[in-house]
Amino acid sequence: MSSTKITNIDTLEQQEGAQNAAFQEDDDDDDTSEASSSREHQATSFSFTGPEENVFTQIKPYAGMPKEVLMLYSSKACYRIPREILFWLIIACTLALIAMTITIVALSPRCMSWWQLTPVYQVYPRSFKDSNADGVGDLKGIREKLSHFEYLNIKAIWISPFYKSPMKDFGYDVEDFRQVDPLFGTMEDFDDLLTAMHDKGLKLIMDYIPNHTSDKHIWFQLSRNGTEPYKDYYIWVNCTADKPPNNWISVFGNSTWEYDEVRQQCYFHQFLKEQPDLNYRNPRVIEEMTDIIHFWLKKGVDGFRMDAVKHMLEATHLRNEPQVDPDQDPSTVDTEFELYHDYTYTQAGLHEILTDWRIELDAYSREPGRYRFMVIECYDYEEIEKTMRYYGTNFAIESDFPFNFYLLYLPDDLSGNQAKGLVNLWMSNMPKGKWPNWVVGNHDKPRIGSSAGKEYVRAINMLLLTLPGTPTTYYGEEIGMVNVNISVIQDPFGKDDPSNGRDPQRTPMQWNDQLNAGFSDNETGTWLDIAPDYSTVNVELQQADPDSTISQYRALSLLKGSDIVLSRGWFCNVWSDANIFAYLRELDGLKKGFLVVLNFGMDTTTDLSSVSELPDSLTVHFSTVPISQKTFSKSRIPTSRGQGLLLEYSTDQRFHPNHESECYVSEKACYLSALDILYKC
Repeated sequence: MSSTKITNIDTLEQQEGAQNAAFQEDDDDDDTSEASSSREHQATSFSFTGPEENVFTQIKPYAGMPKEVLMLYSSKACYRIPREILFWLIIACTLALIAMTITIVALSPRCMSWWQLTPVYQVYPRSFKDSNADGVGDLKGIREKLSHFEYLNIKAIWISPFYKSPMKDFGYDVEDFRQVDPLFGTMEDFDDLLTAMHDKGLKLIMDYIPNHTSDKHIWFQLSRNGTEPYKDYYIWVNCTADKPPNNWISVFGNSTWEYDEVRQQCYFHQFLKEQPDLNYRNPRVIEEMTDIIHFWLKKGVDGFRMDAVKHMLEATHLRNEPQVDPDQDPSTVDTEFELYHDYTYTQAGLHEILTDWRIELDAYSREPGRYRFMVIECYDYEEIEKTMRYYGTNFAIESDFPFNFYLLYLPDDLSGNQAKGLVNLWMSNMPKGKWPNWVVGNHDKPRIGSSAGKEYVRAINMLLLTLPGTPTTYYGEEIGMVNVNISVIQDPFGKDDPSNGRDPQRTPMQWNDQLNAGFSDNETGTWLDIAPDYSTVNVELQQADPDSTISQYRALSLLKGSDIVLSRGWFCNVWSDANIFAYLRELDGLKKGFLVVLNFGMDTTTDLSSVSELPDSLTVHFSTVPISQKTFSKSRIPTSRGQGLLLEYSTDQRFHPNHESECYVSEKACYLSALDILYKC
């Protein structure tokens, strides 16, 4: 029975195909006639009578139909028109998506690099963490404490020198640029540290010291013997032991020239006599120092802090430098600040060397996420235009930024006006489109908690973390460490002049209230004295207190990293006086904004009713001292001595369009709420 059905269906399909005029052939050859007769005979054996007789005389679409039937139906309007509509809709949508993608890419501001999204944390390795109980910090100790950086939401760690060194200047006198000093560990320890940091998404910035080496370096030993090609790796001039070639003075004081009995000439040193300056007029020296950069880049370091670069070149004519006080007895000139360093600082050719090194770093930055960072250390004091030159030019990029040390002078005249003046000094001189940065402490300068006062540490941390740009934090600033009176002076600066010693700001990190503040298990002591307040000022204790200095630092660091107003928005001055420095952070297209009010003086109440762009009511987002009040009127904002307030508000009005001279932004960006994206504006 089923077999008959299948046969009849097959016969029916054949009949439908045979009776289709499209399949009829014009020729009447015998083969065609026979096939036609056969199909007619099969069709006759399966037919209906009555009205249904012609039901199968017209072909209809069916499963498995041959392509000839499909082509016949595809040309009909009821099938063709919907198909064409769908086709052109797909084309139009595809083109629209491509156009939208191109538009978004073209209008989007540049993605921020890792060094723009995080504070930089300076580790002084001798004082951070001791892993082997010898009283001195080391690389393994840093690795043990990587969780500390994660807690603070810090992704970039600058480690001060750990090269092999005689330690006359605690690592800044390098004996071998390609070795780790045994005091800090081994090269394997460094590799393990770097791997562990990268596994946690942390970046390692090395200290690179191009100006000089140690007098124990093999290059200097060969140079003093006159061995080629090292003979001119350093700066040698004819002189006598009691008569230097000129009046040039070193950073550490007294003459920059030291007579060498072996070579019977004087060599030049801008720091200690154990730190002879390299001769960058010799192309081989540049090649050697560039090779050292390659050595560490190949290992995977993420950037360099270029040390003391303004000292790298000197004038070849060796003329005396002019005295600041022309009437001073020349024989009494013995400090660097008593001369104008026209012939020893920032000489022609310096920026070309640094630009070439930037190019070398860029060659290693092509892999996504592996940008190699370059920051310059240079103290130019009142000559800020010299500092700004390290950003590069419109034609050649140099550093990502030169360190901004001007906030170090905040304690000199601690006030709201001083804070505003120092911030504006940088922002108004910074080349358009460049990225700012802020520093309030390092291994060479007194801790801000001592120079400004403990009560201002939290407000200064808020300043760092709410200004636009990259903040740099010196280890211990996150808990409010202060200078320590040292029992035994270690620093060569301090040995010559105890009042200028740098040991007080280099004391061991205070981790807990246990032996040696948790820094070392050495029962006989540490390389520098532990601060006497370690039992109350330490990481462990403060982490347990949500209102502590470190908890507030962490909260502000997390906010800066996640909020586009703080990371990309406009900065605008709105008020300053003897007590208060206040500024706005706002972003076009976003209603939310922040008002930062910092008290660097006495208890006071600030009236900002003249700032029409601010709404009347401001919500407390963060305060450095506990307060119960949750909102403030802009006409009455009370703050106590050393307090910082971060107030949030919502408004459609922007401050910067009407106050261009008071506002700064590195790269303009606007927020489009409909698509939740940023675009150039």
